[in-house]
Amino acid sequence: MPGTPAPRLPLPARTAEGRLVVVARAQQAADYDAVIDALIAAGVPSIELTLTTPGTLERLPELREKYGEAIDLGIGTVTNRDQLDRAVSGGAQYLVTPVTDPEIIRASVDAGVPIVPGGLTPSELFTSWRLGASAVKIFPAGVVGSAYVKDLRGPFPGLQVVPSGGVDLDSARGWLDAGALAVSVGGPLLGDAFRGGDLGALRERAAAFVRLCGQGD
Repeated sequence: MPGTPAPRLPLPARTAEGRLVVVARAQQAADYDAVIDALIAAGVPSIELTLTTPGTLERLPELREKYGEAIDLGIGTVTNRDQLDRAVSGGAQYLVTPVTDPEIIRASVDAGVPIVPGGLTPSELFTSWRLGASAVKIFPAGVVGSAYVKDLRGPFPGLQVVPSGGVDLDSARGWLDAGALAVSVGGPLLGDAFRGGDLGALRERAAAFVRLCGQGD
């Protein structure tokens, strides 16, 4: 029927079930592999490769082939249509944006790829949800805290949220208890891993997040 909205695409199963997305922001895309290996060993279900890392789109098909059976790989920091098209053609399993851009949301939905657009205000978040986002990214989450989920669920009871920015091990539990679909974590989990840090320590940090996010509601 004309005007009927497209079905809302679910996030990839591993991402939704594991309730954890690790945001990998490296100096260059050649640095991804050792960190991805450590995260997989710790049981991390999903990694968002950011476009602020040079070479990410060029390496995406290779990384999907290498790791596609072990972990969900999404592309984040998508801010224009060219980036979206290249991410989709490269095999991204989901897309993440830092802003609310209706054109990008519609294009991702039309391409059949789940998208989690970023926003902070109720107007931004509801706009993304209405356009068919799989979930909305509350960013920066540290500004509002987990009680914001309850506030949003008043006018928007079906809204699915993923907090990002300022989420650490202590606050992740609060977000999940408040009803977040998953948490998006960067620096508090990765630490100095992309700067030559101890990968064994990275696995321990990652395993702690995996255990917490896998505890259920």
